[in-house]
Amino acid sequence: MALIGNANLGKTTLFNKLCGLKQKTGNYPGVTVDKNKGFFEHQDQKIELIDLPGISSLFPKSSDEELVVQYLMETPENEFPDKLIVLANALNMKRSLYLFDQVRDLNKPMVLAINFSELAKKRGIFIDVDKLSAQLGVPVILVDAKHKTGLDELKDALLEKTDIVERDIHFVRESDLDTLLSFKKITNSEHPYTAFLQLANGGGDYSKFAEHHGVNIKEWKTNESILRYKFLGKLVEQSVEIDKSKAIDFTTQLDRVLTHNVWGYVIFLAILFGIFQAIFLLAAYPMDWIDSGIASLSSWTSDTLPEGYFSDLLSQGLIPGIGGVLIFVPQIAILFFLFALLEESGYMQRIVFLMDKFMQRFGMSGKSVVPMISGMACAVPAIMSARTIENTKERMITILITPLMTCSARIPVYIVIIGLIIPDDKFVGIFQVQGLMLMGMYLLGIVMSLIVALVLKAIIKTKFKSYLLIDMPEYLVPEIKSVLISVWNNVRSFVWDAGRIILATSIILFVLATNGGEKFKNAETVLSKTTQQENVPQEKIDAFKLENSYLGIMGRSIEPAIEPLGYDWKIGIALISSLAAREVFVSTMSTIYSINSDEELTIRDKLKKERSANGSLAFGFATSVSLLLFYAFALQCLSTVAVTYKETKSIKWTGLQFLYMTLLAYFAAFIAFQLLK
Repeated sequence: MALIGNANLGKTTLFNKLCGLKQKTGNYPGVTVDKNKGFFEHQDQKIELIDLPGISSLFPKSSDEELVVQYLMETPENEFPDKLIVLANALNMKRSLYLFDQVRDLNKPMVLAINFSELAKKRGIFIDVDKLSAQLGVPVILVDAKHKTGLDELKDALLEKTDIVERDIHFVRESDLDTLLSFKKITNSEHPYTAFLQLANGGGDYSKFAEHHGVNIKEWKTNESILRYKFLGKLVEQSVEIDKSKAIDFTTQLDRVLTHNVWGYVIFLAILFGIFQAIFLLAAYPMDWIDSGIASLSSWTSDTLPEGYFSDLLSQGLIPGIGGVLIFVPQIAILFFLFALLEESGYMQRIVFLMDKFMQRFGMSGKSVVPMISGMACAVPAIMSARTIENTKERMITILITPLMTCSARIPVYIVIIGLIIPDDKFVGIFQVQGLMLMGMYLLGIVMSLIVALVLKAIIKTKFKSYLLIDMPEYLVPEIKSVLISVWNNVRSFVWDAGRIILATSIILFVLATNGGEKFKNAETVLSKTTQQENVPQEKIDAFKLENSYLGIMGRSIEPAIEPLGYDWKIGIALISSLAAREVFVSTMSTIYSINSDEELTIRDKLKKERSANGSLAFGFATSVSLLLFYAFALQCLSTVAVTYKETKSIKWTGLQFLYMTLLAYFAAFIAFQLLK
């Protein structure tokens, strides 16, 4: 006997339950694919069972699938199994019967085993086995491999003699039938479908026949799928009853709540709310420890190492710069940990399903939700994941709006600025206001992305309409080991990718900030003349040198353009440097405010103390809100620009994305500052 079926249908479980420990593994002749054989006894008969690799259809797309098709098509009659066991899924009959229907037309002795029958009953799915068997012309057995249900009935069916009657041809159009039958005669194929597969999967002389008779192989395959699913749709409708009101399984009962038209959205928002509260509350202490530790390390390095340029580079450049990223590792780890829990539990797919109808109003589908949610971690892989969206319009809109989602690189900026304007101990009831503010920034990104999507929906035209097709997995208790591995890989990637950029940026910034022209070199003399003071305070000399360094000159050159947003030249430097990556903003500020500073202060304390030229707080409420909005909308990430071009192959759309996000950020920040100052 041979066991055949789609992957992930419990085929290996059924094989193991039937054969127990009586198994051996080898290789198929000429290939490295594993060949699993097992043995079991029933009614005094010893039965050898071959477990064929899982395949999706008889149109092979991998070496495994090619092997199975060759086995079915080319094995000599005297070596062919006495019977095939074709496995189907009781939870999704129409789709899993597609492979069976193809194999059925090979007219080999077979039994259809339908797995997950116990779970199907719990889900309100009831299969009329007798009716289905009569329609298909083969024995049909309900099994549940995991619980060993129906295995004896399956063994009985394997030993019963069955005559397979050739069916009417329903896998080609009537207009193509004569061509197929003439090809069957030429190749001496045993059955029409054998000829069809030779034509569809073959080459050489078969290709010449196809070309001579005007056969479009791709079109024939497409039509075969359409015709089979039409046939199977009617068959399943007649033999399978689905009554969700009778479902009693945990997954279905939970889905009634989590995918509800009203409560589904409420619960989704509540989960998001909980995530953002956790990001602040759980990470507060480790962040403070890291922040204080970096400040102490910087001060210790300055005091311990011999005075000199290298010592200053370490204590005022590299350590504060890298510390500006390390401080956010706890919050980013918590974010990835909670997202991994949602993914592992099976809830993320429910979000896709829940949001499909809603997303269609904005020119997208539920498939667009996956890149958008992924964009909350990083826009680069999120944009690449939009490849799964078939509709060109939906894919383009998704790519263009995904960078508006709040990614992990924005978290360092948000955390610092929110901490400047909202105290740690401020609560509304039991909820920390900082967490509410962070959630507000995430929601702002979502709302703005939908507004932009509406505009793009009107601009981009297409006649193609797509539909969401998604498998709902069982709800599972997340495996902590898998979750922790995922968190480790993501955090390591964040620290490594951001760290390399920040390391280089910190060195460049320090060099630019500690070198300059004549004014920089003769700062004390220039200040003595202009202030008419013989002993100018060192603090004033340091400030004057920074302002007249190469870095200061760069910042002051763009100050007129950013002054209406509430920014001075120091913030301007951070805006320029963070074009490489948003998180560089914090490390840049750490570096700038550490240069020539002997105080052992955390980055937040330094920013709170900073004063602008007119004596007001450099990071007052209006400026801080302006910065939050700027970084919420600006495309401060060259990697995202590069991947957008790679995925769209269009300078026009890549340029449009960068331009609209920059203008949106500028004017949002401008309006906020002018209203709040």
